[in-house]
Amino acid sequence: MTLGPFIIGLTGLTLSSDDIRRIQNPSVGGLILFSRNFENKSQLMDLVKSIRANGGRHKPVFVDHEGGRVQRFREGFTAIPSMRQIGRRAVEDLDDGLKLAREAGYVMAAELRACDIDLSFAPVLDLDWGNSEIIGDRSFSNDPKMVSRLAAALMNGMALAGMQACGKHFPGHGWVKLDSHLALPQDNRSLADILRADALPYEFNNALNMASVMPAHVVYSEVDSKPACFSKIWIEDILRVKLGFDGAVISDDLDMVGAHGEGDIRDRAAAALRAGCDAVLSCNNFEDIETLVNDPIPEALRNMEIRSRRMNRLLGTGPLLTWSGLASSYSYQAAIERLGQV
Repeated sequence: MTLGPFIIGLTGLTLSSDDIRRIQNPSVGGLILFSRNFENKSQLMDLVKSIRANGGRHKPVFVDHEGGRVQRFREGFTAIPSMRQIGRRAVEDLDDGLKLAREAGYVMAAELRACDIDLSFAPVLDLDWGNSEIIGDRSFSNDPKMVSRLAAALMNGMALAGMQACGKHFPGHGWVKLDSHLALPQDNRSLADILRADALPYEFNNALNMASVMPAHVVYSEVDSKPACFSKIWIEDILRVKLGFDGAVISDDLDMVGAHGEGDIRDRAAAALRAGCDAVLSCNNFEDIETLVNDPIPEALRNMEIRSRRMNRLLGTGPLLTWSGLASSYSYQAAIERLGQV
């Protein structure tokens, strides 16, 4: 199926008539869920069924469900430890930490796939430099090789449940202090410094494990004056050519303050697509979402076949898991018992 470039948020616990109209619009290629869309497991499954029945059958459904403090669904779902907790376990015992990462990825993905959700925007590949207001315990470690190994294990667990992965926030959000939801951070390090540290997990994992990457709303001033999400240098020259990545590139939320320098929502979307993004996120501002859907930008029609091929890889794979099947699965039960001990 040809997928449009806009991934949009939904209004509430059930689909409104506006939601349905937007889902059915061919420019919309995916949906993203938040805590406002969740009351309990049964309601969530009904919501996703409604998405599938109202034009979203072949459009991927996404969520930010990393674990730790970024876990959109709580009641009825296993609490996934933060990546920092997994990283600390790996420092004590590397083999045990890798096993824990794989179990966390499997449980997270299996429970989402049992609700017919295609992909969690995970894992975070940012390094924990001790500076960031927004990354912090979302990172495995400040050691890029440790981040690479633990992320690979977590993504392996996700794959066992039929879910692809999305590495974020390329090339790294952990060095800067400011939160790009609230400001536009600037990282003044050289390209060489970034590539030998923050970007290393992308080099190690891109071809093997990741079907998608999310660039940061951060300016790396020694490389480009534009944030990575709007930078051809970062997306095309470095990520695609130098690092050899051929998966989907998905912008972070274009409503974040870190994206506002590019103009209004249409300008932002156009700039991200021109830079090489395959799809763009507009999550919470429904006026902006309406503008994108009703007045699509010319850039939305560029390279549709290539972008759709990459985005279609993000749909869940294998037979759809069920909660009853998970309840009778020894490996799942053992994993959630283990996660409860972290």
